[in-house]
Amino acid sequence: MMELGLPPKGRFLATTALAVGLFVGADAWAADTHKLALYVTANDPAKMDLTLSNAANVSRHFSGLGEDVDIVVVGFGPGVSMFLSDRSPVLERLKGFGKSMPNVRFEACNSSIETITQREKKRPPLMEGVPTVDSGVAELLNLSEKGYTIVKP
Repeated sequence: MMELGLPPKGRFLATTALAVGLFVGADAWAADTHKLALYVTANDPAKMDLTLSNAANVSRHFSGLGEDVDIVVVGFGPGVSMFLSDRSPVLERLKGFGKSMPNVRFEACNSSIETITQREKKRPPLMEGVPTVDSGVAELLNLSEKGYTIVKP
């Protein structure tokens, strides 16, 4: 065995660092699910449609390669209207995603919904099956820390 030329404590630290590096590296290499987070911040039907097209294209791409992909679409600010059942311009398309692409999920910012509630004096109806998160931006940060690539279409 090659001598590191370090005192015993230094050898222990170097060996531990190497073992941790190999463990973390092997774990990251073994992770075979692609992770993508898209977000919508504008009440703009074209941007909402583009986001859904991006999600569908990425889902089909990796499915075609036989690889797993997990896609999250987060709506916040004016973009949360994408998930409101009384005004979403892409409501029918969203319903189709649940049937054809179960690897795509949606999340709505509760803070943005609360802002609408205060302005309109009633809570707008959220599309069935779309959970809320406390903060859309905080959710993107959490997703980023979990290895998701964040993209704004």
